[in-house]
Amino acid sequence: MQPPENNLKIIEDSLLARIARWKLKSANVAMVLGKTIHLSGVSKENFLRDSAWVAHELVHVRQFQEHGCLKFLWLYLVESIKKGYYHNKYEVEARMAGVKESLLAEQKPEPPPPPTV
Repeated sequence: MQPPENNLKIIEDSLLARIARWKLKSANVAMVLGKTIHLSGVSKENFLRDSAWVAHELVHVRQFQEHGCLKFLWLYLVESIKKGYYHNKYEVEARMAGVKESLLAEQKPEPPPPPTV
């Protein structure tokens, strides 16, 4: 899966994502700031293979675009303080997009095997 926007950037081994990974005690992290997806613990290639994860992060890209960078960071922070990370409405929306993408991926037929010679 390729990023849908030409101006979308993906940064591997991002210091910001590494800090988030350490804080979340997670094996891998993708996080969005503006139109940039920061990765730690996962390669760009493997991230792009996970259509549900990409869908999740693209929701955050859209959220940044809709609200503006500073406003969205503020809204996200306030929501996280009030409800916690898992129940943060912005995370819930992104998680639902990932679930929908997973369900769609399950319904796609597998490509036929290559012909044998």
